[in-house]
Amino acid sequence: MAEKTVREAIAYRRSVRVYDPEQPIDPAIVKDCIQQATLAPTSSNLQLWEFYHITSTAAKEAMVKACLSQTASRTAQQFVVAVSRKDKWKERAKANLDFLEEQFSTQERRDSKREKMATNYYTKIIPTLYTDFLGIMGPFKRLLATIQGFSKPMYRQVLSRDTDIVAQKSTALAAQNFMLSMAANGYDTCPMEGFDSKMVKEILGLPSSAMINMVISCGVRGKGGIYGPQFRVPFTEVYFEK
Repeated sequence: MAEKTVREAIAYRRSVRVYDPEQPIDPAIVKDCIQQATLAPTSSNLQLWEFYHITSTAAKEAMVKACLSQTASRTAQQFVVAVSRKDKWKERAKANLDFLEEQFSTQERRDSKREKMATNYYTKIIPTLYTDFLGIMGPFKRLLATIQGFSKPMYRQVLSRDTDIVAQKSTALAAQNFMLSMAANGYDTCPMEGFDSKMVKEILGLPSSAMINMVISCGVRGKGGIYGPQFRVPFTEVYFEK
């Protein structure tokens, strides 16, 4: 079967609630789709995500329970759990620094200005944004941003909850990459909001600081797996040109 184009994959993808039990899916293909997910855009290239591929019978049964036994979980062949790991910002920032240092060192003529800007970004700006202690530093960072914002455009999403959102947005972009890659291969998915996040963390052995972005059930659509025609509000209600 030929892989679908991007446009075809977008049109094919639907949230499938019932999967065909007679249609297994290849874990290797699912793993490859997860790898495609990691090519998604990510804020500051921090890649604050992890993906857990659930294939064993025991883990799948536990996930069904954690997902409130909804049909999209009970009939799933496999699961993929997208997890936001804002708590790993230090090691991901260091990984970027190590990569940049390697890139600069291989250049015949190093661009010292660009190198300094990149180094400052990961050693000063990122720590300023992501460092907080019990939320104490947040109000001071917001006040500083507000004061500076009087005279120039200023980044204002400086609270801990703001960086939570940033990490979750990046993870969601990667999850969409995954679902479209699955669709391109003729596989189906359902991103589920209904789950017990504490139970999911326990199943995956995750710390409390990890954030479950979404649980995605996987399989091949079965009879009645799609509840009906796709509804979207008129494009004219959501598209604005300025």
